[in-house]
Amino acid sequence: MEVRISVRSLVEFILRSGDIDNRKAASAGDAMQEGGRIHRMIQRRMGPEYRAEVALRYVFDAGEYEIIVEGRADGIITETIREALPQPAIGEKADGDEARLTVTPGQEQTIQKVTVTIDEIKGTYHDLKKMKGPVPVHLAQAKCYAYIYANQNGLSDIRVRMTYCHMETEEIRYFHEEYTYIELKNWFEDVMGQYRKWADYSFRWQQKRQASIKELEFPFAYREGQKELAADVYRTIYHKRKLFIEAPTGVGKTISTVFPAVKAMGEGLCEKIFYLTAKTITRTVADDTISLLRERGLQLKSVILTAKDKICFLEETACNPVSCPYAKGHYDRINEAMYDLLTHVDNYTREAIEAYAEKYQVCPFEFCLDMSLFADAVICDYNYLFDPHVYLRRFFTEGVRGEYVFLVDEAHNLVERGRDMYSAVLCKEDFLELKKTVKPYDERIAKNLDKCNKELLALKRECEGCRVEHSIEGLVRNLTRLSAAIEDHLEDREDSPVREEILTFYFEVSHFLEMYELMDDSYVTYSEMRDDGSFIVKLFCVNPAGNLKNCMMRGRSTILFSATLLPIQYYKTLLGTEEGDYEVYAKSVFRPDKLGLYIGSDVTSRYTRRSDAEYYRIASYLHQVIDKRQGNYMVFFPSHAFLQKVYDIYQAQFNKAGEVECVLQQAHMNEEAREAFLNRFLGNEDCDLQSLIGMEIEVEEERSLLGFCVMGGIFSEGIDLKNDSLIGAFIVGTGLPQVCNERELLRQYFDGWGENGFDYAYRYPGMNKVLQAAGRVIRTENDFGIAVLLDERFLSPAYGRLFPREWQEWQAVTVDQIGRKVERFWDEWL
Repeated sequence: MEVRISVRSLVEFILRSGDIDNRKAASAGDAMQEGGRIHRMIQRRMGPEYRAEVALRYVFDAGEYEIIVEGRADGIITETIREALPQPAIGEKADGDEARLTVTPGQEQTIQKVTVTIDEIKGTYHDLKKMKGPVPVHLAQAKCYAYIYANQNGLSDIRVRMTYCHMETEEIRYFHEEYTYIELKNWFEDVMGQYRKWADYSFRWQQKRQASIKELEFPFAYREGQKELAADVYRTIYHKRKLFIEAPTGVGKTISTVFPAVKAMGEGLCEKIFYLTAKTITRTVADDTISLLRERGLQLKSVILTAKDKICFLEETACNPVSCPYAKGHYDRINEAMYDLLTHVDNYTREAIEAYAEKYQVCPFEFCLDMSLFADAVICDYNYLFDPHVYLRRFFTEGVRGEYVFLVDEAHNLVERGRDMYSAVLCKEDFLELKKTVKPYDERIAKNLDKCNKELLALKRECEGCRVEHSIEGLVRNLTRLSAAIEDHLEDREDSPVREEILTFYFEVSHFLEMYELMDDSYVTYSEMRDDGSFIVKLFCVNPAGNLKNCMMRGRSTILFSATLLPIQYYKTLLGTEEGDYEVYAKSVFRPDKLGLYIGSDVTSRYTRRSDAEYYRIASYLHQVIDKRQGNYMVFFPSHAFLQKVYDIYQAQFNKAGEVECVLQQAHMNEEAREAFLNRFLGNEDCDLQSLIGMEIEVEEERSLLGFCVMGGIFSEGIDLKNDSLIGAFIVGTGLPQVCNERELLRQYFDGWGENGFDYAYRYPGMNKVLQAAGRVIRTENDFGIAVLLDERFLSPAYGRLFPREWQEWQAVTVDQIGRKVERFWDEWL
């Protein structure tokens, strides 16, 4: 059995001390970055004696088990040097020779000596001349590589070169160190000795965990097709592939993916499970599933990663020792806190993290991240794998593919999230505003802001509405200089009165520059005049597949699943499928006839048809359906404006006496207001919805409830209203995204790619919102209800081919017919 840790995690974990101080991290964290471009540039310049990106692995014998330390050295330089031997007197034995040699007077004797240097490269915006030496944790990382390589190759000594490259000027400064093998051996063994108690505990825990997994059985009787689905997941993990699952509601997709992943862990195929979600509610479901397996005997440690702004103890997040008592001395106390939690708790919930963070006075957010090192399952947002800034570097930066399994829930969301994470935008007006703010405090930043503004102004003069830009090199050069000026300001002036404004802007510029380095043919650069008069330049990641695929390559296998992964080839294309990956359409356990599906043939949400008459017809549909059975309903609209139009007519024409209680989704609802809204459908009237959403609510018995919601919004997916909590849903329109410049760029891009650009830009994303909204009705095997699609376009083959298999039987209706049709449906099931 083995315990694994990366070189980077080992040195950061063991050698850290002192405070959390993001005032320094802001100027050093992003600045002292690996910088992919800088790495590649330096490595290309090296000669044949330079080997780049060398994977290194060391096995430490811990008696009953092994500790695997692994990483990837930026470079290893092997040079042969000729050195002259001292000249012995004529007839004397030359030093180091086995035989007596006679040396001719005047003849120089030489030997060949091989030297090995470990090269560690770091990119920085810091003034290289001010650096007094390498950053200790960087040097420690290089020393680990040096020891591993010297040990494996029997070297008596080895050199280390720390290469710091200025990101703007590309100026390079080297720091050289030379160590004997004995020095490195003693140092490395000391580091491993400090890590040993953690490894010992991890080993003992793994033994318990593996034994419990062997005995673990599926916690329910398998539904039809569920056992086959679990087997598909296991086979995918075994073969190191990706699996795309269209999993209709009721399949039990969470347990059907978590259980085989845990079993794969028990067979040594997986060292850590990452359950990745887009929403908080699905993280809760994953946690509940693992807790259920614990009740059945599973011993498994899990952590839920909570966003910093939610878990921070302060009202306003300020990660520095002056503003936050938890940041001061955090690293001096954190390991003790971790070991206490590690040895007493298996489920590192937010509540557990907060309790132990209070006990030891440490930052709860950093504490939570650190506990992921000792968790068997990590439940977190997509960001922690896919986001280029937020991803978990402790697992994913060494260039070594870990034995990780990624379970990606609600994977249909990952397309747009991927586009957002790998796109970047800058607004010209922000440069002018910041220039006014910083000019009294830093003339250098102000001048560089002015230069960037002039580049943007030149682009603006050429732009009429929206324009694809083929080159922005001038802007990028000036942004790089601006970034360097900001770096110096942040480093030298920690108490700057404009620090927050500069820091926020700095992160935007840094992201833009980083995305510029990633640009390839999956990007489109465009400039645009916005309706509010502002001007922007955007690096638009049109096709996120390549970036997402690279992220998934950090692990062994990825399982992507959703109830609405249709059409599956569209999602496979944009989510990074490779040859040999699998797909499966899980069998629904629900009877199709339990959903009454109706399509309005005399109504549409097309812009050309929007009128009071059309709004009245939609309101009439609502009235005709709700009148046939009292209960809870939701209606989903294309926009808040459309919603309001229909709501006003419905109230005035069909609900004058208030027989139906109506609640409206507001444009901005906080978490408390969302919960109050949902509680009305769950029958919980102990909430002050009136004050939370600003509507008069009269709570009476025996009334229907109608929620007016926006398609694609917070209530159209990710909520679980079972049984009578929701008996019907109306979907107004086909969910098409609003026509805009960006959507048109998408359409043009995929047309040029040989696909149907309209489908990729509009129809497929819109239909996904429709399927999600309709999917709110049937949540359990005992549910039955109705879904009414109010748009004649659903009758066309272009939409019919996108219907899921479960929508086998549907009926076209008019507003005059819908009442009778629905009444027959209820008569059949009640």
